[in-house]
Amino acid sequence: MELIQWATSPWGQSVPIHIAWSLIWVAVIAGFFFMVVHALYMMVVKPPKRFAERKAEAAAAEVPDRVPRHSLTARLFHWIMATSMIALLITAFLPKIGIQFNWVAYHWIAGLVLTASILFHVIHSTFFLDFWSIWPDKTDLIDAKNRTLRFFGKDAPLPSKFAKYPLENKLYHGSVMLAGLAVIATGLFMMKRVETGIFVRNPYLFSDMTWGMMYLLHGLAGVGFIALTIMHIYMGLRPEKLPITKSMIFGWMSRDFYLEEHDTERWAVKGAKPDAKRGLAASDGD
Repeated sequence: MELIQWATSPWGQSVPIHIAWSLIWVAVIAGFFFMVVHALYMMVVKPPKRFAERKAEAAAAEVPDRVPRHSLTARLFHWIMATSMIALLITAFLPKIGIQFNWVAYHWIAGLVLTASILFHVIHSTFFLDFWSIWPDKTDLIDAKNRTLRFFGKDAPLPSKFAKYPLENKLYHGSVMLAGLAVIATGLFMMKRVETGIFVRNPYLFSDMTWGMMYLLHGLAGVGFIALTIMHIYMGLRPEKLPITKSMIFGWMSRDFYLEEHDTERWAVKGAKPDAKRGLAASDGD
C-alpha cells in the first residue's frame, strides 16, 4: 500500500501531493484496536490492587465534598477546541470517503478557531495555571517502570496515587500538542493557496516540493487526530473515568474519587487547611 500520492510538476519533478487516503481507515482501525485491547486489559489482565498502601491521610477530613479540578475558563477552552477539532476532521475527511459538500471555507474557519484557542491556552496555562502539572515528573517515570515490570510478572513496588493528571493523560497531551502544532503551522501557510479574504492568495509562495511536504505533514497529523480522538472519547466514557469527564463539564469531582485516585501531596486542592496537609497550596484547575 502506497502511503504517499505523487504527481509530476510542470518541470518534470516528482513531488508529493498528499497522503494516501487509505490511511484514514488505518487510523480508524488503530483507534478501535486500542479500544478493544484496553477493554480486554481492564477486564482480564489488570491487577485488582492499583496503588501502594499509604498511611491514613491526616487531612482527609479537610478535603471539600466537591474538589475543584477545572476552572470555567479551562472548560470553555476545552469544548471550543474540541468542537473546532471535530469540525476540522469532518470537513477534511468526509469528502475523501465520498460525502461531498463545499467544505473548504468551513475547514479553514475551524482551523482559525483552533489556532486562536490554542494560543489562548498557551497564555492561560503558562501564566494563570500550574504549567508543570501536565508534564511528566520523576514519580510518573518511576511508576511507569514499576507498572511495566509488574505487567511482565516481575517484582516491583505498587505505583503511587496520581497527581492531578496521570502519566497517560500527560503523554496524550504531548501527542495532541505535537499533532496540533503540525496542523496549525502547515494549515496557516496552506491558507495562502485559497481565497479566504484574510490572506492574499499566493500559491507560488513555496516550491512544489515544499508545498507537497507541507500537505503531507498536514495530512499525517490529521489522520493521527482521527485515532487520538477515538481514543480520547473512549477513555472519557470508561466507567472508571466518568468522574474526570464530568469534571470537564461541571468543574469538580467528588471528595471520595479524589482521595481514592489522587495523591493529596502531589495535587493540592482548594478547601483543605494548610496546617492539616504539609506543603498544601491552593491551585486553580486546568
